Parts: sequence; structure tokens; C-alpha cells
Amino acid sequence: MKTLETKRLLLRAFKPSDLEDFHAYAKIPGVGEKAGWLHHKSLAETQTVLDAFMKQNEVYALELKENNRVIGSLGIHQRSDDTVSKEIGYVLSKTYWGQGFMTEAVKRVVAHCFEDLEQEKLYCGHFVENKASKRIIEKVGFTFLTTRKYYSKNMDQHFDECYYVLSKADYNSTKNV
Repeated sequence: MKTLETKRLLLRAFKPSDLEDFHAYAKIPGVGEKAGWLHHKSLAETQTVLDAFMKQNEVYALELKENNRVIGSLGIHQRSDDTVSKEIGYVLSKTYWGQGFMTEAVKRVVAHCFEDLEQEKLYCGHFVENKASKRIIEKVGFTFLTTRKYYSKNMDQHFDECYYVLSKADYNSTKNV
């Protein structure tokens, strides 16, 4: 996994020493639930997820440059119904909501996907109630496709999800605007 950089963040592979930082935001009620997973109830639960992140090598740790703390994660995942397109998903520590960090990170990952990984399309979604995620997705340039049902196995619950797409052609036409 290539390390990416923005003005305020390093986007890099997770490492074992990230456990405490990861757990600090993953244990907060309402953080994971906005992304379809229950907040973590123990450090052991966070360790299990961290181990999976390190093994799968498709989730970036968002490290804040000013203090070298991990404040969130951003994944680039293979879509189950499409072998050539990717889907991105993200979560951010509640402490850093509303400060533009996730928009900054998503823009950098989108550029990496189109410019380095040669993706043709990217997809992203948010639960209908998650207006902050909607703003991020729209700022980055994704186009609304549909509202669909999303089933979270982790939460054993269905959600209404707004689903978006961004093509490489649309990205190229707006990246210098």
C-alpha cells in the first residue's frame, strides 16, 4: 500500500502500534454506527479489526501530521458485483468531525485511484441520515445514482443508503476547476 499525503494527513497502512489510537475513536458510540458497524466494546475487538486491516491491505490509517495520531480510516474495497470498480468507505474520530479532514483524505484517495491505480469508476455511499458524509461525497464530485437497501451484518440491520458514482472522465473534467 502506497503512503499518500495531504496538507494535514498521512494516509498509510495500519500498523500494530495504531491499536490505542484506533480504539480511542472506534469505541465511541455513534462513530462506527454511521458506517454500518457497532462501536467497539473492548481493546480485543479493536485488535481483531486492526489485524484484518493489516492483512487485507486495503484500508488506510489517517494519521494527523501535527501529532502523529491515527484519527480515522479510509478503505478502497472491491465491489462484490463488479470486478473492475472500487468502492470507498471511511470513518473519522468524532473529535475531528466538521474540520475538513475527511474531504481532504477522500480527495487524495480518489486522485490515487484514478491516476495511479487506473480505475475507471469509484463508488461511495452514505446512510440517508448521515448528512456530513453526503456533503463530503458531493464536494469530491460524486454523482448520485440511487437510494438502496444496505444490510449491515455487524449490526444485523438494514439501512437506506444513498449511493454515488464518480467516473474517471468526470474526475478529469473537474480536477483542475
